[in-house]
Amino acid sequence: MKFLIIVLVCAAVLALAVLAVFLFRRTLYNMIDRRIERFQSELIEKQVREIQNMYRQVRGWRHDYRNHINNMKIQLSEGNYDKLSDYLNELADDLDTVDTVIKTGNVMADAILNSKLNVAEKMNIKLNVKANVPDKLPMSDVELCSMLGNILDNAVEACGTLPEEERFMRVYIGKLKGQLYLSVQNSAGKVRKSKNTYLSTKEGEHGYGLFRIDRVAKRYGGYVNRQNEEGVFATEIMVPLCS
Repeated sequence: MKFLIIVLVCAAVLALAVLAVFLFRRTLYNMIDRRIERFQSELIEKQVREIQNMYRQVRGWRHDYRNHINNMKIQLSEGNYDKLSDYLNELADDLDTVDTVIKTGNVMADAILNSKLNVAEKMNIKLNVKANVPDKLPMSDVELCSMLGNILDNAVEACGTLPEEERFMRVYIGKLKGQLYLSVQNSAGKVRKSKNTYLSTKEGEHGYGLFRIDRVAKRYGGYVNRQNEEGVFATEIMVPLCS
């Protein structure tokens, strides 16, 4: 009888231990999901501010468009061709700062890419960009832009730690062997790594952006490859496309 009681007690303790582990893991995952959701919300807000700033610049240039035309007509009517030429050159330089230079075929991706690259240009980061987003993506536009925003933010911040002459970013987005292929290479200084996992170098940042990228890729049967060699950090993402 005593043996049976001991067995029942041990079984009850074991069951409680298993339940405690299950509840702990569930609570931990819920906490991580909430933190990722909060981090993602903050990231989206930041991206929206950047896009809004870019659009304000465009609206400002359009607002001045009529004045520019009138000024050029005056210079032309008075025969001031040299002044007209200088004025046109100034306008061309001004327009370059607000023109949407990257057109991927995906409106949301265009907004994210151009806002991030606008920030990179202001930091004198040398850019090489080729982007064409395929049709029929498996993920939503929000998930795609989440990955793009996180990767480009990390690349820009890594470049920002280096002297201006060493800063560069190479971005490629396209279709490769029936998959969405996204590659970002950037100059990098300090890199944190634990075993085979790269860690964020940002103060107070626990890698939620990296976790988000990995989870979205995994959700759709893709994978993420990160490499660091001789001051260059590279991120590659491949996700099967919808048939």
